[in-house]
Amino acid sequence: MACCVLQITGLIFGGVGMVGTLAATVMPQWRVSAHIDSNIVVFESTWEGLWMDCISQLGIRLQCKFYDSVLALPQALEAFRALMCIAVILSIISFLLAIVGVKYTHRTKEDPQGISVFILAAGVAFLLTGILVLIPVSWTAGSIIHDFYDPKVPTPLKRELGAALYVGWVSAALLIAAGAMYCGFWCWAGASSKSRYPSLSRHRLHKPDSAGGPSPSVHAYV
Repeated sequence: MACCVLQITGLIFGGVGMVGTLAATVMPQWRVSAHIDSNIVVFESTWEGLWMDCISQLGIRLQCKFYDSVLALPQALEAFRALMCIAVILSIISFLLAIVGVKYTHRTKEDPQGISVFILAAGVAFLLTGILVLIPVSWTAGSIIHDFYDPKVPTPLKRELGAALYVGWVSAALLIAAGAMYCGFWCWAGASSKSRYPSLSRHRLHKPDSAGGPSPSVHAYV
């Protein structure tokens, strides 16, 4: 029962992490304009994401524009795009593997080792997805903080942490937690199968052969 709850919890965490990874990838709020002037009346806010930048006017009107040229973008941004796209695809694959593992774990009791392959693959894929999400999100946050406290950077170019970064951090934590759950279940399943099958193999070795004639004890008495 506890193992079933662990698998379902890992599946929920992985599903929420998958949706959060997709949301963080498409959200434009990676870098948000920092309002550090004395003027409390702010008319515009600038958002910068992986695919577009937006300008919000008084929170009512929002204008977004996709980046014109891919080759003109910074190399770090191109790398972050690639990592997040790979993370989205890998999160979907991980979620499907987890569904297969949870669905057939309790149906096929005869081959627990074959089922644990899906569980292990889902766990490793979830862990790898969480790491892939964590790299661009943390790197971007570190760059924002460094520029914010750098006196050489002009005030209009300073940025703050956007909502997409927090979504990415939460998604990465959920994906890593789901991966740890499935890897832990795989370790438990492997230890459980090792404790079962040696006794079964010894039982088969000591079992008399019904088609091979009389037992050795009969020959001894003869």
